[in-house]
Amino acid sequence: MENTLFNLEESTLTICGTDEAGRGPLAGPVVAAAVVLPPDFPIEILGDSKKLSEKKRIEAEKIIKERAIWATASVSHKAIDEINILNASMLAMKKAYEKVAAKIQIDLLLADGNRTPDVDIECRAIVKGDAKIPQIMAASILAKNERDRIMVLCDRKWPGYGYAKHKGYPSPEHRKRIAELGPSPIERMTFNAGTVIRNDNQPELF
Repeated sequence: MENTLFNLEESTLTICGTDEAGRGPLAGPVVAAAVVLPPDFPIEILGDSKKLSEKKRIEAEKIIKERAIWATASVSHKAIDEINILNASMLAMKKAYEKVAAKIQIDLLLADGNRTPDVDIECRAIVKGDAKIPQIMAASILAKNERDRIMVLCDRKWPGYGYAKHKGYPSPEHRKRIAELGPSPIERMTFNAGTVIRNDNQPELF
C-alpha cells in the first residue's frame, strides 16, 4: 500500500478511487468504477485486479459492494471508435465518479494511470495506483468483474468469437475468429480488429 502519498490533513478527506478495464481489447466496451471505502474496510482483501484470481476478485467484489459506496459506468465500442480509447476511458471514469458523487460529497479523486478525467474536484493521477491505493484497487476489481460479465453476455449473443474466454483481448484465438468470421458487431473498428479487410470483403490476419 502507498502510505506516503497523503499527509495527516488529507487523511480526513473523503477520497474516491477510480480505474478502468478494457483499454487493450479489440472488442467490447471500456468499463470504469469509482469507489469510496469506509474507514474500517478490510483492505487486506484488495489487490491489483490483474493479479487476483477470478475467485478472489468475486469474493472481494461482494464485500466492496456491501460496505463501500461505489458505481460503475461503461463507454461503448462505438464511442471508442468515435472519440478514441483514451478519451473513452477518461469518460467512463468521469461517469462512474459522478454517480458516486451524487451519493456522497467527495474531496479528492484518485485515478489510476498518468491521466486524469475532467471532473469538478481535485483529481490526481497515480501511476500503478491499482497496486498501491486501496480505493483504486477496489475500483479496479469492480471494473474488471463488470466488464468480464458483459463479455460473457456478448459470447452468448455472438458465440463464434470466444468472448467468454478471451474477453475481447487480442489473443491468437480472437484474431483467428475475426479472420474466419469477419469483425463482430462489437469489434472496435479503429483498432482494425487485428485484421485487414481485402477488396473481396474477406478478412485476413496481419
